[in-house]
Amino acid sequence: MPPSDDSGEEVRADGTGIVAPDDETPTWSERKARSEGLPRLTYEYFERARREDQDLRTESSYIERDVLGFPTWPHEMIRNLALTSFFVGMILFLSAALPMHIDAPANPSQTPPVILPDWYLYWSFGLLKLGPLNPEISLLGGQQLMADRTYGVLANLVVVGFIAIVPFLNKGSARRPVEQPFWAAVGVFGIVFAFTISVLSVKNLVPIEPNLLFDLTFLLPFVAGFIAYGVLKSMREGYMFELNRRYYRLRPPK
Repeated sequence: MPPSDDSGEEVRADGTGIVAPDDETPTWSERKARSEGLPRLTYEYFERARREDQDLRTESSYIERDVLGFPTWPHEMIRNLALTSFFVGMILFLSAALPMHIDAPANPSQTPPVILPDWYLYWSFGLLKLGPLNPEISLLGGQQLMADRTYGVLANLVVVGFIAIVPFLNKGSARRPVEQPFWAAVGVFGIVFAFTISVLSVKNLVPIEPNLLFDLTFLLPFVAGFIAYGVLKSMREGYMFELNRRYYRLRPPK
């Protein structure tokens, strides 16, 4: 129990009292008149959220916990405003303490030695370098059906199309990878493939033999996917047992 004064009113450690109950909630103008900025408002939000959470738990018929919800204003807005202010302050601090170094202007009459897209497009740039996989058709006299650049563009369409169709193939309600090991392994495969194909796009900067790097680009994703599937599959039985045990302990059958 929290400490209280002679009148029985709960007293916080900082001596400012508690947040008023719902029927004594001050108006916005009253709150603004007595507030001390965002820290004070944020503190009141967490105090009220804690008290309302405790009241709902006390009145609930469940044994331990419920799924609780709070209105957007002021609960969600104050929390998001506090988090946004913190990260904006960090960005401003880093931009002032660590200013970006600006290089000399580019020479329009000279081609740079290395031309690369932005880092988040390396995977797409790497798919344009799949020339060794472009088949040579014997009916055409050993010639390729399409140019390497066209083959790379089609590879981009295939990869993007697969990413777009995955949500329609997997309509499960799992929230954790261990609940569906196969689709979790597919996700691991995609992440590792995005990394390896990005490395392939800058192969001239990587100290690995090109043929070995090309083989690892397609081998490592399968290895990582199989390992992820095996580990999650072995954990699934124990996880589901523990999940069911907790569910029936918190919500016993009537």
